[in-house]
Amino acid sequence: MELKGKTAVVTGGGGGIGAAIGQMLIDNGAQVVVSDLNLEAAEKVATKIGGEAFACDVTKEAEIEALVNFTREKFGKVDLFCSNAGLAFGEPDHAASASNEVWALNWDVHVMSHVYAARAVLPEMIERGEGCLVNIASAAGLLNQVGDAAYSATKHAAVGFAEALAISHGDDGVQVHVVCPQYIATALTGYDNDADNERTANTLLPSDVAEAIRSAISENRFLVLTHPEVHDYIQGKASNTDRWVGGMRKLRRGIIEKAGSTRMADMHKLM
Repeated sequence: MELKGKTAVVTGGGGGIGAAIGQMLIDNGAQVVVSDLNLEAAEKVATKIGGEAFACDVTKEAEIEALVNFTREKFGKVDLFCSNAGLAFGEPDHAASASNEVWALNWDVHVMSHVYAARAVLPEMIERGEGCLVNIASAAGLLNQVGDAAYSATKHAAVGFAEALAISHGDDGVQVHVVCPQYIATALTGYDNDADNERTANTLLPSDVAEAIRSAISENRFLVLTHPEVHDYIQGKASNTDRWVGGMRKLRRGIIEKAGSTRMADMHKLM
């Protein structure tokens, strides 16, 4: 898909990866609606990049429908919908110890928001024979996130739903991209969204994710990996799953020994 002249929606656009995606889309000639639960954050990003702002709780289908209708009224159609909103809480004790409310919120944000977006925009995309869905998942959706079973399980589901979209609607002219980054310098990993962060060997910048998405859209590649080593990890996991699980158990022990916990903001510094 050529981005120039297209209309795009980005959820979770008030900072981090979402803000970087919005900037990338504007830089490539798209019109962008920046959506976030925090309207002030969305307005700040929209003003900076030259987009429009809209408040949206992605766990509520009616609000995603309102976001899509706002975009249609403003620009006529939705060419690209980027489901980027995400969260992570970790787990207080064992792998099933997070509350039902936390599990449900992970499900609603990481899976159902993608479903609601697809319901809202797929019919018009299929009718036009063109469209693009960019679903932000995580490397945890292909591997696992130590210390956050709810995050890992729902990101796996997000990848599965994206695969279903690509299989069912690729022949309809709809591009589908699932984005599976590892550690990125955002609030989830303990960074200030507004800080001028620096790349490390393992922690990339939100702009790196945005550039990977731009490239994938241009080349119509389904799986978007910001960290090339994830491809090798996937192959290792597939070839010997027992060995992979054993290695992850060893990794978890090492993280707890060095960091004292499996908090994402702490452990990524050890990777």
